[in-house]
Amino acid sequence: MYDWFLGGKDNYPVDEEMGRQLVAMDGRVLTTARANRAFMQRATRWLTEQGVRQFLDIGTGIPTEPNLHQIAQGIAPDARVVYCDNDPIVLAHAEALLRSTPQGATEYIQADFREPEKILEGAARVLDLDRPVALSLVALLHFIADEDGAYDLVDRLMRALPPGSYLMLSHGTGEFTPETAQRAAELYEARGMTLALRTRAEVERFFDGYEMVAPGVAVIDHWKPELGERVPDTGEGPTPGYGAVARKR
Repeated sequence: MYDWFLGGKDNYPVDEEMGRQLVAMDGRVLTTARANRAFMQRATRWLTEQGVRQFLDIGTGIPTEPNLHQIAQGIAPDARVVYCDNDPIVLAHAEALLRSTPQGATEYIQADFREPEKILEGAARVLDLDRPVALSLVALLHFIADEDGAYDLVDRLMRALPPGSYLMLSHGTGEFTPETAQRAAELYEARGMTLALRTRAEVERFFDGYEMVAPGVAVIDHWKPELGERVPDTGEGPTPGYGAVARKR
């Protein structure tokens, strides 16, 4: 469905059907998907410019160019990137499309976000977990309910990474249109999925104990827009999502 939002071709009629239902509820769904990708690109660029050379991206989705490794390796060819997703369809596309520079590394592991130890074990085959790693959770956590341990799962992953590592994430919110957000959550629930849209304060909780990078938790297209990619303002109001980056001391 996310691929359909981005105008891709790697999706199915059922994805398009639900995507159209969500767009009918709020046309900013399409803008938000694009804004998420733009945030990922800006944040990756910023992290690489700070000297980060290792990235662990969970909830990758079907690769869309330019992807994280292309941004990072375009600046630092020796960057090492591990992608992780629980969808076997994503694996098939990743194997065909995720090509690394000769100096760096790009690998894909199939695992669920709810299996942090399995993810870390797979990532350790490519990344040196004694050196700083940027953990990327873009447009993922709003599919993980509090009851499923969303905060604890992030904490378990970050505790395994050394000081100097970073947490970068984007997250959908229903603060700007609560009635529409509730209808969307009900649509997901009817299809056996979770949509846990959180407030700014709830998103900030993921960063407790870390050193926030300015401007902190911000509407995603307001996070360091001067770095490049940004979705044009549609005049429909704020993009319903937050983004932020923070450093582990």
